[in-house]
Amino acid sequence: MFALDHIVILVRDLAKAIEDYTALGFTIIPGGEHQGGASHNALIAFADDSYLELLAFKRPPFPTERPSPLERRFRQRAAAGEGLIDFALLPEDVQGAITTAAGRGLALEGPFPGSRVRPDGQRVAWQLGIPQAPALPFLCADVTPRALRVPQGEARRHANGVTGVAGLAVAVSDLGRYVEGYRSLLGVEPRPGPALPLPDAQGVHFMLSTAVIALVTPASGESPLHNHLARRGEGLFVLWLHTRDAARSGRLDPARSHGAWVELVVDDPSAAHLSAGWR
Repeated sequence: MFALDHIVILVRDLAKAIEDYTALGFTIIPGGEHQGGASHNALIAFADDSYLELLAFKRPPFPTERPSPLERRFRQRAAAGEGLIDFALLPEDVQGAITTAAGRGLALEGPFPGSRVRPDGQRVAWQLGIPQAPALPFLCADVTPRALRVPQGEARRHANGVTGVAGLAVAVSDLGRYVEGYRSLLGVEPRPGPALPLPDAQGVHFMLSTAVIALVTPASGESPLHNHLARRGEGLFVLWLHTRDAARSGRLDPARSHGAWVELVVDDPSAAHLSAGWR
């Protein structure tokens, strides 16, 4: 079973994004600069061991530079502007996961190396598996100890009460194609219905150990989901986070969240807006 590793939010100005997400009640930890120096990030870590990555490009690629497969994937999505652009799953063994997926008919490129240098000079490293389809997640497995990559301790406490990821909605045009893709990647069967509070959406959902991945497609031609597909294409649409603070529930200000549709839901299994499929 895969765990959810992290969600990538593209921002233009990392310092401004850190300021805005701090104002939204999150604890932010500077992440450092990625290998090659083209991008840098900051991290919002949660008690469930997942995290948000605020990612900004520092410069375009040099003429002689060959961006990594993951950087190319991110840059292709950057044209649509700030917001949710990707997410990663955590495999126990990235090469084993790639091989297993291939045996089920799903090709993943890799493993590829990845790394960044933290502000304190510590280098952290990982391995990646990259799918061809844009609405499938990539794989990210630690090479150096995970505690070096993912902030621990007090960094996981947030003024807004957020404890982790409840679910993700992934917008797709071809539902059948992606049901097969996620089935091959995860090795589990989907459950009927989106399982998430989305209007005018139809689809299925897959259960991870701590979160839901919903594949959703528009039920009609006029909806935020339909408009999202027309404007940004297939990929991450909405992120739901658990919070212990009912007063903080609801959608975050999109100006502060830099275009990412993020909603906080009460961390209470009896809450009316959570279906049984969330747990």
